Amino acid sequence: MNDKFLSRMKDYLLEEYEDFEKTLVLERYRGITFNPLKTKGKNLEQLLEVKLRKSPFYEYGYYLEEGCSLGNHPLHMAGAFYIQEPSASSAVGILDVEEGDYVLDLCAAPGGKSSQIAAKLNHSGFLLSNEYDSKRAQILLSNLERMGFSNCAISNASSEAIAKACPNFFDKILVDAPCSGEGMMKKHDQAVSQWSETYVHTCATRQLEILDNAYQALAKDGILVYSTCTYAIEENEDVVAKFLAKHPDIVQLSCNVNFARKGFDWEGMDAQKVCRIFPMDQGEGHFVAKFKKIDGYKNTRMKTLPSVVLDKKLEVQLQEIITKQSPYLYIIKDKLYGKQTPFYDFKGIKILRQGVCIGEIKKQRLEPHHHLFMSAYDQPYLRQVVEINE
Repeated sequence: MNDKFLSRMKDYLLEEYEDFEKTLVLERYRGITFNPLKTKGKNLEQLLEVKLRKSPFYEYGYYLEEGCSLGNHPLHMAGAFYIQEPSASSAVGILDVEEGDYVLDLCAAPGGKSSQIAAKLNHSGFLLSNEYDSKRAQILLSNLERMGFSNCAISNASSEAIAKACPNFFDKILVDAPCSGEGMMKKHDQAVSQWSETYVHTCATRQLEILDNAYQALAKDGILVYSTCTYAIEENEDVVAKFLAKHPDIVQLSCNVNFARKGFDWEGMDAQKVCRIFPMDQGEGHFVAKFKKIDGYKNTRMKTLPSVVLDKKLEVQLQEIITKQSPYLYIIKDKLYGKQTPFYDFKGIKILRQGVCIGEIKKQRLEPHHHLFMSAYDQPYLRQVVEINE
C-alpha cells in the first residue's frame, strides 16, 4: 500500500496502528443483510448451508464465513438478502427510518443502503434512490428490482438537479458520499492505485457540494446522515465542520450507537457524536455523522401525475394477474406501472423506474414484467413463494 497513506494512518491511530497494520493481511470482512419483506431470517443459516455470525452494525446483518460465495444462490436471486460489507450497513440504522417517511438516498448505487431503507419503509412512504453515474444507476435499478421493492423511484441525476426538483421535500436523507475508499482497499485494487492526498482533497470538495444539495432537499425537522467508507479526516470530520459552519440551521446529533468509536477531535464539530469504524472493530471501515435541520418548511406541493384509466380488456387482464389493484397506475412508453402512492412529476430528472413495472402493453395485451413477480407488491400468493418460513 501507499507509504504516505500508511504514514497518515499511523498519525491517526498512534498506539493502535500496529493492530490496524495486522488487519491489512487478513481476509476482508464480508456479510449479508437479509430482506425482512421476503424472509423472517430465522432459518437463513440452514437454508443457505453456510455459517453465519450476527453483525453488531444492523439488526438484519450477518457476517459470512471466509471463502463463502452466495452471489448465485437462488435466495440471493430471489431478493431474500443483499451481500454487503458489514460496517457499511451501520448508516441506515443511524438514519432511523420509520414507516411513512419520505426518504432520499442521494448516492445510492449499487443499492445496499437503499435496500435497507426500502425494507424499513415496508411499502409505505416513499424512497427516491438516486445515482449520478448512468452505468451504476442501472446496477441500482437491477438490485432494487431483485429485492422486490415497490414504493420507490430510481433516478439518474446530479445532486444539484435533485435539490432543484425536490426542495424541502424529504423527511430523511442519506448521503453515502463518493470518497477515496480507504476502507475498500482490500476489496478494490483501484482504491489503492488511485489514492493520493490530492484525490482525498478532491473528494472532500465534492462531498461538501453534495451535502449542500442534500440540505436544499431536506424538510424542516428532517434528519440527514452523512457517511463514507474512508478514514481521511479531510473527508469526514473536516467536511462535517464545514457543513455545520455553512448552515446555521443544521445541528449535529449523536449517532447513539455502542458498536463504534468516537471521531477524531476537530474544531467546529463534536467528535463524540460521530461514529468511526476501523478493521479492529470488525468492519472494513466506515464513518457516520448525523444532522437535523431546524429551520425551513416542509414542501408537500410536489406535482403528481394523474392515474390512468385502463380500457376494459386491459383491466380484465390486470385483475387476472394481481389480487388487488393498485390505486395508482401510469403508462410510459407502453409499460404499465403501479404504485401505492401517487406518481410524482420529477421534471428535469431522469427517472429509470417509479413504482412497480407491472407489464408491457403489446397490441392490447398485457405481458407481465419480471419486476411484478419479484416484488411483494399486492401479491400475497407470490409472497409465499420467496418467504422463508419461521
